[in-house]
Amino acid sequence: MANVSRDNGEAGRAPAAIPRRAFLRHTAAAATALGLAGTLARTERAAATDGTPTGPRLRQWVMVIDLRRCDGCAGLALPPQCTQFCNWSRFVPEQQQWLEVYEKEIVQDLPDSGVNYLPAPCMQCQNAPCVNVCPVGATFHTPEGVVLIDQERCIGCRFCMAACPYDRRFFNWGEPVQPPQVKAAPYNVQTQTPAIKGTVMKCDFCTERAAAGGLPYCVEGCPRGAFYMGDLEEDIATDGQKVVQLSRLLRDNEAFRYKEELGTRPRVYYINGHGEEAPRATSHEETFRKADLEWPWVEIVRVAEARRETSA
Repeated sequence: MANVSRDNGEAGRAPAAIPRRAFLRHTAAAATALGLAGTLARTERAAATDGTPTGPRLRQWVMVIDLRRCDGCAGLALPPQCTQFCNWSRFVPEQQQWLEVYEKEIVQDLPDSGVNYLPAPCMQCQNAPCVNVCPVGATFHTPEGVVLIDQERCIGCRFCMAACPYDRRFFNWGEPVQPPQVKAAPYNVQTQTPAIKGTVMKCDFCTERAAAGGLPYCVEGCPRGAFYMGDLEEDIATDGQKVVQLSRLLRDNEAFRYKEELGTRPRVYYINGHGEEAPRATSHEETFRKADLEWPWVEIVRVAEARRETSA
């Protein structure tokens, strides 16, 4: 059973992404999600005994992934859309998957499926090996419990990559392809843009969106509603459609944390399952299509650069 106490400080080629029009529709539909997420971002601390507000709470972000709803988007004949939305929206360097969906064999006898799918973002460990080994303090915890990387401070030693038991960190061996407007902008540690050669990057829970009352792109992009963003402090979570009590969601579903026996105290919880609540496909074979993931903006940048060279 999950421990819900607060951790102080503590992939015929299918289309890789939903069409841009559908992407925009999905984002527009997320207006509801933004309103719900505002509940996470703006709720004020309960009044003190004398009725005087004591100020805004400090959020303690967590993520819950319901594996009963996750089929790796195989039933949709698409690569995992949580990863695709992340790639598209965060300008993730090519071939990196900050949120990777793993296909795992089920060891016990379960009906309707021989595998399950495990979406793996950064686990935002509160006892984070990456933070502990970084020699220059480039990897650090925010007050909200999220692990960030300051690429301007990172020296590229990759100690953090060796230390991460989840393999959720990525190194920029070459110059990352970035849209011109991103490359020209000042460095932003929250969005990790513009990406810097010779430094490490990873999932960051889209902290800048959370601060603005939004949801991470993986939560918005999941067509199955398998992702929840939650706040331990307020004990609430949302999948973009509804708000639930976080502790009850974890307790009633016996949520677990991946490799929690290592003592890393992850901030990502899983509800066990094998996609049994995801609608089954009737018009096509259900095939995991992670290999069809794309980094669409990368190709746009390359085409634009080729046109400029041709016209020069």
